[in-house]
Amino acid sequence: MTTIPNNEHSMDTDAFIKGLWRENPVFVQVLGMCPVLAVSNTAMNALAMGLAATFVLIMSSSLVSLLRNVIPKQVRIATFILIIATFVTIVDFVIQAISLDVHKALGAFIALIVVNCMILGRAEAFASKNGLLRSVLDAAGMGLGFTLALLCLGVVREILGSGTLFDVPVLPAQFQTWSITLLPGGGFFTLGLWLLVFASWSERRRKQMAAPQEAD
Repeated sequence: MTTIPNNEHSMDTDAFIKGLWRENPVFVQVLGMCPVLAVSNTAMNALAMGLAATFVLIMSSSLVSLLRNVIPKQVRIATFILIIATFVTIVDFVIQAISLDVHKALGAFIALIVVNCMILGRAEAFASKNGLLRSVLDAAGMGLGFTLALLCLGVVREILGSGTLFDVPVLPAQFQTWSITLLPGGGFFTLGLWLLVFASWSERRRKQMAAPQEAD
């Protein structure tokens, strides 16, 4: 008996996975650079910002998808921003209730999630044109990809700059920390290295996938 591929399931899976690697919002699309560089000086700040952005992205994409046939085209951008701002306000209060230290460290960058082009872009380019499930999967993939990228920077910068990971010492006491990695210049340098690593990995994978086709 011949099995017919489930195209719908494949498309749903692709909507989730693409945000993690193939269309990673930081390492591929280079979006949201302001919070990426500003709050990734520690792994905890990076994780908190990533999860906050992921929550806003999933919730706003879900609501936009549900209301996509109701929102007039003339005011869709203003409506999307209003929806995003609502969930950003919720995140702001939740973080403040959970940890004042994290809220203070993230500062104004929590409110700036409203104008994060990644979130508004997914609402306009994807959620407004697709159903609820696919929109949620797309938002979850993009959000987790954003969180992963922030953690990649935060882990490296905290370990080299402070000798700790999530405030737990991980390097010998005699290790001379690189304080520059905690500064804005160190953020740019670390981001550049990660972009190089990600681009090299993507190119190697592309060549591996192209090799069997060329052999045929």
